[in-house]
Amino acid sequence: MSFAKTFSAQTNLLGAQIVDVEIDISKGLNNFSIVGLPDKSVDESKDRVSAAIKNWGFTSPKQTNQKIVVSLAPADLKKEGPCFDLAIALSYLIANNHIVFDPSHKLFLGELSLDGKLRGLTGVLPLINEAKRKGFTDVFLPKSNAREAALIEGINIYGADDLGQVIVHIADKINDNQILKNRNNKKEESKICLQPKTEIVFELDTISNNFSDIKGQENAKRGLEIAAAGGHNIALFGPPGTGKTMLARAFSQILPALNFEEVLEITSIHSVAGVLRGDLISKPPVRSPHHTSSYVSLVGGGANLKPGEVTLAHRGVLFLDEFTEFDKKVLETLRQPLEDGEISIARAKGSALFPARFILIAAFNPCPCGNKNSKTKECICRPTDIMRYERKISGPIIDRIDLWTEVVEIEHKKLSDDRVGESSEKIRDRVLLARKKQIERFNKQKTKAKNNSEMTAKDLPIFAPLSAEVKVILNRSAEKLGLSPRAYHRIIKLSRTIADLDQKENIEVKHILEALQYRPKRV
Repeated sequence: MSFAKTFSAQTNLLGAQIVDVEIDISKGLNNFSIVGLPDKSVDESKDRVSAAIKNWGFTSPKQTNQKIVVSLAPADLKKEGPCFDLAIALSYLIANNHIVFDPSHKLFLGELSLDGKLRGLTGVLPLINEAKRKGFTDVFLPKSNAREAALIEGINIYGADDLGQVIVHIADKINDNQILKNRNNKKEESKICLQPKTEIVFELDTISNNFSDIKGQENAKRGLEIAAAGGHNIALFGPPGTGKTMLARAFSQILPALNFEEVLEITSIHSVAGVLRGDLISKPPVRSPHHTSSYVSLVGGGANLKPGEVTLAHRGVLFLDEFTEFDKKVLETLRQPLEDGEISIARAKGSALFPARFILIAAFNPCPCGNKNSKTKECICRPTDIMRYERKISGPIIDRIDLWTEVVEIEHKKLSDDRVGESSEKIRDRVLLARKKQIERFNKQKTKAKNNSEMTAKDLPIFAPLSAEVKVILNRSAEKLGLSPRAYHRIIKLSRTIADLDQKENIEVKHILEALQYRPKRV
């Protein structure tokens, strides 16, 4: 046989594409070529595959008088990464009649080292999802990726250490290779076991601070509770050292746990981006980029259109400490994800739409020196410096942040107070009850919204109706504060969340008044 075909796959943005690996061998001067728009890492596969095949006792493709052509289809899709190595090696062995097996309904993923060992890959989860969708029954891949892959039900996952282990498992017949024939006789050594389904352990963040550890700041804690209950964005501003960062770090403990679909979605994103730590992500992600980060690192893009921090924070928290120290261009890129929950990226090589539904926590000082409005320290900033500092946050960004909460200075005697504040666990219980009310409300109408912050203007009359009395107060306040239509609607969403925390079916005057308190006066 001089022709063979196996199947592999590669990531395509946050999705995946099945790739047919075809090989044709004919007599002639030795030549080994790969076609189908391969990048450098795919083209170098020729050397990795040749060495791996030789070191497992077969004749190396580069030691024969053969013309070898490997085609990766579809031909118009640029092939990137080393994940095709295993499929190319098996295709060659079939075409050269070294092994016999049926490759249909089997998918092969993995980079080969020169001695035939399988190296781990990134972006495995979307590849398995696509394989299942396309009707594949078995996937062979590096053992280090097996637990991640086994999150997907309905498809058999086999994790292998090396090329020889895969061959022994799948081959009906092995020709002229004493190494593999001997290994085939040692059942325990050569056997690949079916990877059991990976069970998700939903755990809370045990590293961050507990709210009970933070003295005072009851107003800020209340704001964070509302933000967690409704998925609202929040800004924390105040003098240096008052606890803004501690509060932000404690915030993840009061967030609801992820459900199974969210775990798969977030793990896929982090896997594709190459930042997955461990097998999966079972708790809301918290991303905290430094204020020197570029706008590309924040929103994504680059030469290969990779997701940025706003996408890595999807279904979690994006904490921007020293918010006003970020470049203004970087802050303005947040407009679309804060409004739509997604980010559209257009570059010369293509365009992409990435999910970016996160809770923004912005923390910053009230002025460059940090002592504006301080009771104990004098502000040394010039008025022009303060004006320039405040202008870094534009009106559209201010509108998109629902809660503006001041973190005030704490008296020293309160810091040594032995009384313990309310714990994160108690606050989280109230957040869960509020989220439960939202889910029940949205499920009745079968809307796409998952929390109050995701409601559209069209949803508000249905899920957040206002009485005549409440409307009068809201309209008067909006006129006095000069609220934009966007800010007006966000006040209603915030009031709905406060009512849910209060376990009330309808929005009352006190809920509107509390929501109005969180609008910025002067930052």
